[in-house]
Amino acid sequence: MSGGNNLNIVFYIDEWIDDDDFSLFLQFARYLGKERNKTKFAIDVNKLSQALKEKKITPSDILDLLIGYDAVFESGSIDDVKKLMENHMPTVTIEKNINDLYLKPNFYLGELIKDLREKHILIYDRNRKAFRIAKPMYLFHVIDVLKKRGIEVVDMSGIKREEPLPIKPLFKGILRDYQQEAFEAWKKNNYKGIIALPTGTGKTVIAIAALAELGVRTLIVTFTKEQMFQWAEKIVEFTDIPKSLIGFFYANEKRLAPITITTYYSAFRYVDVLAPHFSLLIIDEVHHLPADKFKFIAENSYADLRMGLSATVVREDGRHVELFPLMGGIVYAKTLQELAERGYIAPFDVITRRVSLTPEERTRYRELLEKFKKLAHGREFKQLVEDAKKGDIIAMEALKIRSELRELIANSERKIEEIKKIVNEELAKGSKILIFTQYVEQAKRIAEALNTYCIVGELDENTRKMRLESFKSGVVRVLVLTTVGDEGLDIPDANVGIIATGTGSKRQFIQRLGRILRPVPGKEARLYEVIVKGTYEEAESKRRKEALKALFEQLVSFSDSGV
Repeated sequence: MSGGNNLNIVFYIDEWIDDDDFSLFLQFARYLGKERNKTKFAIDVNKLSQALKEKKITPSDILDLLIGYDAVFESGSIDDVKKLMENHMPTVTIEKNINDLYLKPNFYLGELIKDLREKHILIYDRNRKAFRIAKPMYLFHVIDVLKKRGIEVVDMSGIKREEPLPIKPLFKGILRDYQQEAFEAWKKNNYKGIIALPTGTGKTVIAIAALAELGVRTLIVTFTKEQMFQWAEKIVEFTDIPKSLIGFFYANEKRLAPITITTYYSAFRYVDVLAPHFSLLIIDEVHHLPADKFKFIAENSYADLRMGLSATVVREDGRHVELFPLMGGIVYAKTLQELAERGYIAPFDVITRRVSLTPEERTRYRELLEKFKKLAHGREFKQLVEDAKKGDIIAMEALKIRSELRELIANSERKIEEIKKIVNEELAKGSKILIFTQYVEQAKRIAEALNTYCIVGELDENTRKMRLESFKSGVVRVLVLTTVGDEGLDIPDANVGIIATGTGSKRQFIQRLGRILRPVPGKEARLYEVIVKGTYEEAESKRRKEALKALFEQLVSFSDSGV
């Protein structure tokens, strides 16, 4: 029999019912008296509906009573009771339409979702007469909130909260104490959050431990192609996951695998393709995420399990606060100073070498500086950029002159000579050296002067990989890097860094320093900065040192010399 809403469902209980259970029967049925020593009940639709809505009884309780007491149905059946409960249980069905998720309730939600509407998590769609989940990242949050409020949720979206890997991975590494602390803090935060640790302290290994423990399909987002390949190598090194389960999804290769590694740019372009397949989202160099296009990745990912990694979470534009709702806040952070005190980074010195411009360069410098001052007319750099965007021709010309000034200083003859001198001194000590610069042409010029390799953005993938391998293996002991080397390159045994040109950016300086601080027994790291006296480079050097002193207090020593 069917038709649960209109059906008169009557049943008998042919045994003694204790007082507590009798009270439960009365939550959803009318007592009709005794017939031939059997207790007779009829389902009361109003009672049933009210009891379910007020959570006085659950569908499981009702079925347990009927089955436990071997109820005999005079009219209707146990299936009719089930259907009746489905019709009267406060239920919300979640459906997916292309890339949009909709809530379809069988009752008036009203105050139950007022807060979700005020926070713009749910938006009412008048045409569909349903609530749309504003962003895919809210899917499981909405489900959890509804369930806590006593609402049955029927999820027809096809998106699974946890999609397991084909194998249960084994983590083969051993976490250092601070790595274990970070991992535990992330787990306590419902498997969400950002881990902030300096460059070279093993953030990747923490994430791989998480991947192995959860054993779910995982999407890893990196900032560079090199980082993609490094992640794959580390996963194979620290787990028993075969390479066949790891896929790359980027410009030249788009393979969806149980563990897929992609770049920010590919994730942004193909988030609709990627999002439905992964339960865990790991975002490396997560400080990039607040950029408008990259934020789109996190907002449009369904993954309820999220981990962000960064050496420098705080952004100088203040947009780091946008990270917290996207990834779950900072759950663990340690500074270079704290890790130095624990012995987890190499001891180091910062050495400043000052050089002068040649007479010809000094003359050209003064000419350009005078031109810049006249064109800028007291305007700061940021203001010039804003004015140039609005079409201010004078501001554009000022910025062009400023660029010429910086290139003149960067490529000063004596700076190149001083870098060669430092390199020769350090090679004699058996050092491995990284040289950092802001300019592609300067990187090429220094590499040519030193007869070594440079890594610049325009290199093809195979050449870049070959040059990195040559440095790692010691075939070449000097490597010149543009800003592509500020993040993500895995160079564990460099002990000397030389800043040929830099900025006053705290993040960039700490990242470059972190490249040479990975601990190796007996290692002493040195970071040189070669600056031109009497120019803006002195102010930038001062800002870098102030940032470092703030981090390390008395743990760092500085030396300064002029040429």
